Amino acid sequence: MAKVLLLLAALSGFTGVALGAFAAHALRSRLPEKMLGVFQTGVQYQLWHTAALIGVALLLLRWPESALFKASGALFVVGILLFSGSLYLMTLGGLRLGMVTPIGGVCFLAAWVCFGMGVWRSM
Repeated sequence: MAKVLLLLAALSGFTGVALGAFAAHALRSRLPEKMLGVFQTGVQYQLWHTAALIGVALLLLRWPESALFKASGALFVVGILLFSGSLYLMTLGGLRLGMVTPIGGVCFLAAWVCFGMGVWRSM
């Protein structure tokens, strides 16, 4: 699972940087300031949680059977897709996905709880 999470982190890091550059160069003149801020929030959360995903994957190399680290990694991936993805869709396509963004945020919170509990149990 660690290798899969590291590959997903590489993909997420790449797309996060690409989307950040896209926002800075192509969207700046096309989106209202508020919507550009929403898009940039998606990029920031994606990149911060990509770094967290790398950390979880590295911990899984040491503790490959940890259900808490596995859950944390999966929740970070789902959180990135739901939270950041819904913000991208909202700004680029005008799609309102209702509760998708907050569900992504809850996934991030749950991922951090699993991460902390996994660290605590591994001590």
